[in-house]
Amino acid sequence: MKYIPQAPPFEMIDALLDAAGGNATTTLTIRPDNILVDGNAFTAAGLIENMAQTAASGAGFEAHSRQQPPQVGFIGAVKGFYVSQLPQVHDRIITKTTVLNVIGQVQVVKGEVFLDGHCIAGAEYKIFLQD
Repeated sequence: MKYIPQAPPFEMIDALLDAAGGNATTTLTIRPDNILVDGNAFTAAGLIENMAQTAASGAGFEAHSRQQPPQVGFIGAVKGFYVSQLPQVHDRIITKTTVLNVIGQVQVVKGEVFLDGHCIAGAEYKIFLQD
């Protein structure tokens, strides 16, 4: 995925479906060899990383359109994380992130993960972007 700085085996998105204004929508099919799968389920840590990488892909898409490399971001805080269901191996999730606020090099982002049209996880993130 050219819009994020992560590389296999730590890529937690397959494709960027949509990006506008820093917002992004991605997809991921949970594979049995994913390092954040435990047993047959994608872990809560995997969902957190998937939402963070979705946010990064939106910013990376914008950087790419300006012919710049994607910025490296670090999760500074996760607020209000919830999970109602862990996706299973071979499930396809769709993740949406919305930029709520930008203060200097800090983005506040809302992330939501969907499985079969139902929201199964979400959180609000503070992401610190490196120059």
